[in-house]
Formats: sequence, C-alpha cells, structure tokens
Amino acid sequence: MPGLYASINTTVKALTAHSRAIEVTGKNLANVNNPDYARQRVVYGDRGMIETPMGPESLGLEALGIEQVRDAMLDRQLVREIGLKGSVEAQQSAFRRAQAGLGESIDRASSANESSATAGNGVAAAIDDFFNAFQSFAARPTDGGERQTLLQKAGILTDRFRLADERLDRVQSDLDSLISSDVAAVNRTLSTLAEINSQIGRFELHAPGSAIDLRDQRQALLEQLSAKLPIEYSELPGGQLQIVAKDGVGADIVLVDGPAVQGTVAFTGTGLTAGSPATAVALAGGSIHGSLTARDGTVQTLRDELDALARQLVIAVNDAYNPTGATGDFFAAAGLSAAAFAVDSSVTVANLKASDGGAAGNNTVALAVAALAHQTFSTAGGDEIDGTLSGFFGQSVIKLGEALATATARVEDQAGIERLVRGQRDAVSGVSLDEEMANLVKYQRSFQASSRVFTVLDQLLDNVVNQLGRV
Repeated sequence: MPGLYASINTTVKALTAHSRAIEVTGKNLANVNNPDYARQRVVYGDRGMIETPMGPESLGLEALGIEQVRDAMLDRQLVREIGLKGSVEAQQSAFRRAQAGLGESIDRASSANESSATAGNGVAAAIDDFFNAFQSFAARPTDGGERQTLLQKAGILTDRFRLADERLDRVQSDLDSLISSDVAAVNRTLSTLAEINSQIGRFELHAPGSAIDLRDQRQALLEQLSAKLPIEYSELPGGQLQIVAKDGVGADIVLVDGPAVQGTVAFTGTGLTAGSPATAVALAGGSIHGSLTARDGTVQTLRDELDALARQLVIAVNDAYNPTGATGDFFAAAGLSAAAFAVDSSVTVANLKASDGGAAGNNTVALAVAALAHQTFSTAGGDEIDGTLSGFFGQSVIKLGEALATATARVEDQAGIERLVRGQRDAVSGVSLDEEMANLVKYQRSFQASSRVFTVLDQLLDNVVNQLGRV
C-alpha cells in the first residue's frame, strides 16, 4: 500500500512537470516573432530523498522552476554595438540635412582639386553668375541692362549666402531639439528601469531569477537606452541592476542604483551631465553623441567656411571695386559673415562703377572684379581662404559629401556587426520553431507515458481495495 500511494504521488508530480513544460513550450511558440523575448525552459529535478522501509527513495520528478536561456556576454556586446550604430546613424542623418540645407549636390566624377558640380540654385552657381555678370558689365559698361543684371546677380548671391547660413543654423537648432528629446526619453527610460528593478526585487526575493518576463522587458529597455546614451550595467544582489555612464576619466556615474534613479540626465548645450551630484558625461556612442559630433564638427566647420568665404568676397571685391577707398564699396563692409553678407546700400544701377573715375567706357574696375573669379588666395598671405573662391566652396561641399559618405559606410558596417551579434544572441536566446515543435512532441509523449503509468497504478490500487477481499 505505501508503495502504491508513493508511486501515484510520484506520477502526479511527473504529470504536473510535463504539463508545465508543455505550457512553457507553447509560450515560446507564441513569442517566436517577439525580438525582445528570450526562450524559456523548465528545470526538471527532485526535492530530495526520504528513508523508507525499502531504503532511500526519491521524492519524484518535479518542475523546479523556469529559466531564461540567455548569454549575458552577448547581451552586453549587443548593447554596446547598438550604441555605436545609434551614433553613426545620427551623424548620417545630420549630414543629409546639412547637404539638403546647403542646396548643393556633388559630382563624384570631378577631381578633388575641382569645385563640385552643384545644383542650379546653390551658392556655387550664384558665385559663378556674379562674376560672369561683372565680365559682361566690363564688356558693355554703359549698357543699362547689364547694370541691372549685375545688381540682380549680386542680390541673388547675397541671398544664397544668407539662406545657406540660415538653413545650416536651423540644422544645428534641430539637432539641439533632437538631443533634448533624446535626453527626455533617456530620463523616462531610466525611471522605467528603476521601477522594473523594484518589481524584480520583490518577485525574486525568495526565488532568484524567476521574474523572467520582467527581465525580458528590462533587457529591451537597456537596448533602447544604449541607442541614445552609452551605458554599462552590473547585477546587484536580488536580481536588480546598477546602470552607469562614464565621466572624462573613466569613472562611473551612477544613473540607476537598483530601484532608485540617481539624479537626472541634463543637456547643457555643449554636452550632458548626469548622476548626483551632476557630472559631465563622456560620450562615446548613442544618438546624442552622434548629434553633438555632427553639430559641433562638420556642420559648424561648414558654417565657419561659409563665413570665411563671405569675408573674402567682401574684402576682395571691395578692394578691386574701390581701390582708392574713396569712391564707395560694392559690398557692405560690415557684412563679414554669411548671415550679414549684403550689397552696400549706396550701390544703384545709376552709380554702378566700371572704372574708378575713368572716362565713359573705361572698364578697369569691372575687369579687376571679374578677374577675382580666377584669383588664388592663401591664408599664409593673410587671406581668409586658400584657393579660388569657387574652388574653396567646392572643397567645402566635397568635405561635407565625404563626411556623409563616410558616415553611410560606417552605418552599413556597424549595422552588419550588430546583425552578426544579434544573430549570435538569437542562436542562443531566440525561439526556434523546429526545436520547440520537437520539444512539444517530446513533452507530449512524456505526459502520455506518465498518464499510462497513472492508469496502471489506479487499476492496481482498485484491485487491492475492491478485489483483494473477494479472492
């Protein structure tokens, strides 16, 4: 009798364990397309042994728990690679906006020493049109139509400079707004992670590793966070995480310590601060890093070069147009930046000069200004730029194009690395339909076998209770 009862109890435990395994397999199959889900499996075992008249006897098979199949190293590596991809993607997006704002396109067939081929409404085209108009004016200095055309082309040139600078400024402002939005998202994610840490701590107080669905959510949030801000994390007792960033010397800045957020992340205009007390964050990845790098690097350099080109135009044209300094400048002397670049208010169609006080038909000034189109300038000689005016601007456009091409190549490379690491992790943590279907059949057969054993034991017990006395 004790043997039958013990066997029935053991069989019931086995049925329960196999039933639980079938449930977990069904859950895995349901999440086959969920990228944030790590496959689960039942941990089989027994609770120990007891002493019986027949000797030591196992308490029977049980489902001791459910565990995730995860590789912590691959999870951490994926978090890092996501952060690096977020940075280069942000730079690529910023450079595309800058190129669109500049209104120029690059002819990849042109040599590096030539100006790029540009769209018809860009700065480079306006520079060429301006000097061509002065050349035409020099050929017909008394022609009213040529005078009108020259002033029109000069107005277009100044408008293009101001518009290009305004659009690049808007790109930088948009990047500031994007950074602020990313920082707000980072702070929300940190708060959510702290709350999940708190929940995991409560659920795993007496069952470490059991809050597996919460751990899936937490890992997904870590990956979202790393796409914006480079982080590192370590597990604390009780299953909670400490999440940190790094300062300029590599020291930890604690962002989340278990269930508590340690200060907030803030955008200072030039960088980020985080932690308590607020400490400057060293950025090496994430979209915030990419946006800051593009804003203060290539885009700002482009604006600086546009300003230098405007200053060189003002200085060179005014020196040629007003060689004595007594008859009036062509460009406003105060307009020594792209934003302030303008034709002097005193210049009109009637008083436009082809010469500096020469007879009618004299075109020395107009020729001198037109010749500036081919003049080579040098910063070593005190000029604002190196090379010709069109060539200098062409090189600026080419550098932006090269920066965009480099960023695009880096995005492709980093995306490939991320896919590789994600594929390695999915090979460990992802759900395989073939494997789960095989497991489902295996657990089904195990359940059926245990059911058969239970049926036999039930029949034996029935014989003992109801039939033995009749023999």
